[in-house]
Amino acid sequence: MNIKMMFSKIHRATVTNADLSYEGSISIDKALIKRANLLVNQKVDILNCNNGARFSTYVIEGKKGEICLNGAAARHVQKGDVVIIVAYASMSREEAQKFEPTVVFVNEKNEYKETRKEIQKGKN
Repeated sequence: MNIKMMFSKIHRATVTNADLSYEGSISIDKALIKRANLLVNQKVDILNCNNGARFSTYVIEGKKGEICLNGAAARHVQKGDVVIIVAYASMSREEAQKFEPTVVFVNEKNEYKETRKEIQKGKN
């Protein structure tokens, strides 16, 4: 049996735009995609720290510093909102107990600050 675990996240990024007319997705700075080990078209959950909205979309490459919600997802954010972008992976319980997700931290301009591994406390 496999379980879904957090694979990586970009923590507390600032929404730079919301584009209702685009067909859908989240545009993320190419460098942040790489640092978070994300793939273009990968499904991610977006957690809006300002209004509590939680929704799913998929990743596309954006410009430097860009975090833009596109299409229907744009209804859940406003420019300036702080979001957490989370990707998950399916793995066995044994893999999950050893796995350490990647957490990318950014500043208010979505500039990279640091990467940490999310170490499980009390691993079995």
